[in-house]
This record gives sequence, structure tokens and C-alpha cells, in this order.
Amino acid sequence: MLRYSIRRLLQSIVTLFIVVSAVFLLMRLLPIEGYFGERNEKLSDSQREAILQKMGLLDPWYIQLGNFYRNLAKGDLGTSSIYRKDVPVLEVIAPRVPYSVRFGLTALCLALAVGLSLGVSMARHKGRLVDKIGTAYVVLVNAVPLAVYLLFIQLYGTSLLKLPILFDKYSPSSWILPAISMSLGGIAGYAMWMRRYMVDELNKDYIKLAMAKGLPRSTIMARHVMRNAYVPMAQYLPASILMTISGSIYIESLYSIPGMGGLLVDVIQRQDNPMVQALVLIFSSIGIIGLFLGDLLMAIFDPRIKLAKSEASR
Repeated sequence: MLRYSIRRLLQSIVTLFIVVSAVFLLMRLLPIEGYFGERNEKLSDSQREAILQKMGLLDPWYIQLGNFYRNLAKGDLGTSSIYRKDVPVLEVIAPRVPYSVRFGLTALCLALAVGLSLGVSMARHKGRLVDKIGTAYVVLVNAVPLAVYLLFIQLYGTSLLKLPILFDKYSPSSWILPAISMSLGGIAGYAMWMRRYMVDELNKDYIKLAMAKGLPRSTIMARHVMRNAYVPMAQYLPASILMTISGSIYIESLYSIPGMGGLLVDVIQRQDNPMVQALVLIFSSIGIIGLFLGDLLMAIFDPRIKLAKSEASR
């Protein structure tokens, strides 16, 4: 277990290093106008060059990358060049984190409660009305573009349910539609995977043997099918939690939620390159950390992973 965890940790560190380096280098290919903003036209070539020199952007790429990692080790993600000029990136992001966390956790709870329940019902009533309705919902969410059904929910949900169309931190009712919108994809994902794993378990020989012995169906479902179906789901849970907490980029922008997702859209539009770079790195790190935690949970809940090396050596 320890050896497996160390190996996966090292792989995650290498992956994160590659992602961070790739994002950093790609950001250097963007137009330099993003570092000057509205004052770009007022600056002479010599002034632009002086500013770029001060920011270290005229150094060779490997020197820039080395300086970036040295600053990153100190917790310095740089300063905003346009959005909030000369203000540290962390200072801009910090007030927005609570909004993304609150909405993310709310959406996650909805997705887990509704998605897992729907998946269990679909598996237990395979081929019946519940299964057909659930399958239609999963197909709809995955087939229809995200922007289409989210705009539909915002426009018609506000009129039919008399809810605010934009987020207001002083109005609890304005949380409802964004939280539901954030949870729709998670509900479909959990329902689809839960149904799949439960159907796979129901078709295995040990389940057929338990049924042949006359064990009650409820006992078989609770003690065997559902318990074993939850094991592979553990791999996706941490990544889902962390990515949901980080907030939905489109939904936060759609409902004017002052979270990290909406901030990323805003700084991209304003071409604030240091802010874009920092936020992309944060989202990438969140995803990799989630995958690493998912692998650890699989190793904890599934003993076959611990025995994989010893079995292969026989």
C-alpha cells in the first residue's frame, strides 16, 4: 500500500510539473498586449520593452521558467497586470474562494444524493419506466450542449419559479438555480456509473448463486451488489469533489457569481495574462490532486490493487 501510494504520488508530481510547465510556456506565446491593457496604445516601443524587461519576459524561456518555480515555491503566483493592476494574484483570488466552495459543496451533495439514488433505481428496475426515464435524462445532459440547457433553466426557471435571475449574496433564493445547474452533470454521471456497476454485479456468478440459495433480493442488493458497486465509484469521488468545489466556469459567469470560475472568464476577456496563468494552474492542480486521491481510495477499498504486484510475480 505504501509503495503504491509513493509511486502514484511521484507520478502525480511529474504530471503536475509537465502541466504547469506547458501552461507557462503556452502563456508566453500569447500577444504581449495582454501585459499592458488599455495603456498599450499610449506606450512607445522603448517603454514596452522596459516594462517587459522589468517583468523578466525578455529573458530566455528556461530562465523565466526557473524564476517562476522559485517564486511558486515561495507561494508567489505573480501580480495582476490589468484586472487589478499590481495587486498579487492570491489577494485577488482569496475572497472568491468561499463562493466557489459553498456552491461546489451544495452542488456535490445534490449530485451524490440524487445521482446515486437514481442509479440504484435504474439498476433495480432495469428496462422499466424508471430506467428509461433515467437513461433519457443521462442522454439529454450529455448530448445537448451545456450552454443550451443552462440558458433554458435560467430563463424559464426564473419565470416559472419566481427566482432571481442573477446571484445576490443577500438573497438565499438566488442560490437555488445555480446550485441545481452545477449538479446536473454530476447527477447524470453518478447515475450512469452506478447503474453500470450494479448491472455488472447483478450478472456475476456469485450473485446468481446467492439468488439460487434463496437469499432475499433486498439482502443481496444491500450487502453484495451495492457494496461492490460503490468500490469503483470511489475513484471518481475525490476528483468530482475538488472539481466541483473549484466551481463551474460557465455557470458562475452566467449567474454573476463572484467565484473563481467567473473570474477566469473575466480575466481571459481582459487579457490579464498573469491572472489567466495562475487560475489555469490552480484548476490543473485541483484536477491532478483529485485523481491522486481517487487512486488512493481505490487502493484502500479494493484489496486487488495491493496484491497486483505479488500476483503478477507468481
